Amino acid sequence: MNYSALIHTSIQKKWIEKFNTVKEQFKEKADYNDKHSRFPYENIDWLVKEGYTLLTLPKAYGGEGATVEDMVVLQTYLGAIDGATALSIGWHLSVVGQLYEQQAWEQDMLDRFAISVKHGALVNRAISEAETGSPTRGARPATNAVKKDDGFVMNGVKTFTSMSKRLSHFIVSAYYEEIDKVGFFLISENTPGVEIADNWNMVGMRATESHDLILNDVFIPEENFVEIRGAGGKKPNGWILHIPSTYLGIAQAARDYAIDFAKNYSPASIEGAIGDIPTVQQNIGKMESLLLSARHFLWSTAALYNHEQDEPVWNETSASKVLVMNQGLEVIDIAMRIVGAKSLEMERPLQRYYRDMRAGLHNPPMEDMAYTNISKSLMGLFD
Repeated sequence: MNYSALIHTSIQKKWIEKFNTVKEQFKEKADYNDKHSRFPYENIDWLVKEGYTLLTLPKAYGGEGATVEDMVVLQTYLGAIDGATALSIGWHLSVVGQLYEQQAWEQDMLDRFAISVKHGALVNRAISEAETGSPTRGARPATNAVKKDDGFVMNGVKTFTSMSKRLSHFIVSAYYEEIDKVGFFLISENTPGVEIADNWNMVGMRATESHDLILNDVFIPEENFVEIRGAGGKKPNGWILHIPSTYLGIAQAARDYAIDFAKNYSPASIEGAIGDIPTVQQNIGKMESLLLSARHFLWSTAALYNHEQDEPVWNETSASKVLVMNQGLEVIDIAMRIVGAKSLEMERPLQRYYRDMRAGLHNPPMEDMAYTNISKSLMGLFD
């Protein structure tokens, strides 16, 4: 993808060059990390050391000031190298980008947190719970915050906490009964009562170590009550496009593997390689067409988000993840058909790409909600 005319900013070019220096190193570890559900600590450490975690922090706070478009391009490229690494670090980039674009916290807290990020802090939102389903559906969390003295005591369990063992900060959603609202609370990893459950055992995205976050009588100061759900107004969150970016990268990796296989695999039943067979060539062409349309749609949506004026890109943002996932899954299916039964061998990455891609179906937004929201916008049914 580094030859694409869509890659045009200095930030994009700089980081793609950096990724190229560690591409093989990251890929070599991916299989082991997947089989052992082991988080890619070395990869994340490299990203922190090189300053990638400052990518979406605005320049005014000492960051790199990357746009949503920059993030989307780079996360697509990183996703093609190692999906688990990309998805994990993408949550941090997304949260930081959104917080500072929307100025979601009090200024003093934003200033202080920016200093933490510059010193290597990693953050993710902890919102999902086993009983509530997808957090984007709006159910009230069972996790609760009870006012006590000059702070809050929190109890609850959060699921799907990606990068859990490497995070320094969690932004946790909890119900605050006194105001009958759901709030977000900033909690540090070393706060007493914070526990990581070491229970991540999924088929896909195994290396993200998205363990449960357990909160047992966790006391946090009042100033760490940083947000109220829904207080940010009605505007699409373009930073969530880090999710389809990662999965687009995984589909790209499957395409690359299938093409390399087709060019080099020569069974005794034919002359030359299978890439010379017309049907294989047609499948390669179909893969590329699907990737091209998904990439152009996603990346142009990110570019529109950067320059939107009076017309927020609601529908494009909702549709991006659905389109990328569905077409990406089709790309991987075609790639596996090209490679044949060998695609199921555990030593080959295609089966991992397939499993990781399936996991993306359960990242927000859910497909039914995306379609419903698009429909409502077209029919003028939003408040």
